[in-house]
Amino acid sequence: MSLIVQKFGGTSVADPERIAAVADHIARTRKQGHGVVVAVSAMGKSTDDLIRLANEVASNPGGREMDMLLTAGERISMALLSMAIIERGIPAVSFTGSQAGIVTDSAHGKAKILEIKADRLQEALDEGQVCIVAGFQGVSTGRDITTLGRGGSDTTAVALAAALRADVCEIYTDVSGVYSADPRICPRARRLTEVSFDEMLEMAATGGRVLALRSVEFARRYNVPLHVRSSFTWEPGTWVRDLGEDRNMEEAVVTGVTHDASEAKLTITDVPDRPGIAALVFRSLASAGVNVDMIVQNVSHSSLTDISFTVPSDEAAKAEAVVVDQLGTIGADGVTVDSDIARVSIIGAGMKSHPGVAATMFETLADNGLNIDMISTSTIRTSCVVRRDDVERAVRSLHTAFGLDA
Repeated sequence: MSLIVQKFGGTSVADPERIAAVADHIARTRKQGHGVVVAVSAMGKSTDDLIRLANEVASNPGGREMDMLLTAGERISMALLSMAIIERGIPAVSFTGSQAGIVTDSAHGKAKILEIKADRLQEALDEGQVCIVAGFQGVSTGRDITTLGRGGSDTTAVALAAALRADVCEIYTDVSGVYSADPRICPRARRLTEVSFDEMLEMAATGGRVLALRSVEFARRYNVPLHVRSSFTWEPGTWVRDLGEDRNMEEAVVTGVTHDASEAKLTITDVPDRPGIAALVFRSLASAGVNVDMIVQNVSHSSLTDISFTVPSDEAAKAEAVVVDQLGTIGADGVTVDSDIARVSIIGAGMKSHPGVAATMFETLADNGLNIDMISTSTIRTSCVVRRDDVERAVRSLHTAFGLDA
């Protein structure tokens, strides 16, 4: 008997009617002879509602109590879904993250999974039951309830699939798969039949929000095939897996175009050009928990240089405070913050062996009058920082230039 792990997001279980539809689908899957484990998110916007309630009763809610509060959302949806499946004549049992054996570190709000003790889940599967697991949560080594942060339910599902050696992990969401660009701003974007783990990692890291980055990292590490599907139409979606050498030789060099308008650029001006300065700055940012992305240091003239880097917009104020605190130590003139930026990226495994891809990107942006502030690359990605108001035009022009239009 094959084992399938299915994950349903908040929109998929937003109300009783949607829960009923999900229960019907799970029941059909079980009747086809598959073992089924389900990771489920909180209903609709209930997590946002719980955060709002916490902020109404406390000015700075503590991490432990916030985790205790927020995990209530998934416990509600797991119990309701389990009831709905039982109503359809299929035995089912619900588990919190801790009951499912998901053990994490102690970082409240952004805990990392250390191990999964899946004995209880395996016993339930052996008894023919469907296992419904609350996503987004676990229990720390100190026996406190923890949450996994953004995309935590995706991470839960893939981690369960890895621990149970599932044949596939199906991620059900409100879109019908992974697209070559965001279809909301690029009407000619097309759904991709399959994407490699490496390409999906780059997409998730550069603005593609269909899958959480951590879940793709888990999938690649443990070679768990992912199938991204719509919970509204149930049609086949996009496979994310190790494609190896199976690629079609005629396919496009670039697989997709992503964008991210949630970043800010900081520039430290007139930095003395001597060893150790950059190390000091970025170690201080890391110690403060600031996630730095792109970094550019200008060529030194007259022994002074500028260092620019990007951070998530919601961390810009913290990053600025850290740098200001270091200005005297490093002897720099000052720091500026530019929040009017966005990043556009092209991604494709074919870029490794095709010269001129970056040149085509730069020429396309120039032909459309779009100025580039920063550039960064990997073997299968090239990213440019442009003005925020220009990013949608950049996405559409690059999508056309690389032959991705449907």
